[in-house]
Amino acid sequence: MPQTSGSNGRSPETHVIDFRAAEQLLDARDPRGAVKLLDGVIAAHPENTAARLLRARAFFAAAQLRPAELEFTIVLEREPDNAFAHFALARTYERRGYPDQAKRHFRLAAALDPNPEYLRAARFET
Repeated sequence: MPQTSGSNGRSPETHVIDFRAAEQLLDARDPRGAVKLLDGVIAAHPENTAARLLRARAFFAAAQLRPAELEFTIVLEREPDNAFAHFALARTYERRGYPDQAKRHFRLAAALDPNPEYLRAARFET
């Protein structure tokens, strides 16, 4: 009998398939479907930062801003130099109406990565 791990007796290979399917669902504008798949992946592999980042993006796309904020924060606790996570957290704060927190994370993103989009959002001139 094959070994299984994680939630519902699913194999690690199944979790990889679920992660890839969640990426496709997010690309196809089905963020809620992506979250459902990622919930199982993260339950089995809570240390998986890539899955948490994808789930944060899915929460954001579904306008579930508080869960998105929490996931982006977890990612940044593990990867404080992740410019994209800072940028996405800033966008989340912006949509939640927290401009000071947004500005801080936009600037951190731009400082970590001179991506033109990050630089524009950081608005260093103001």
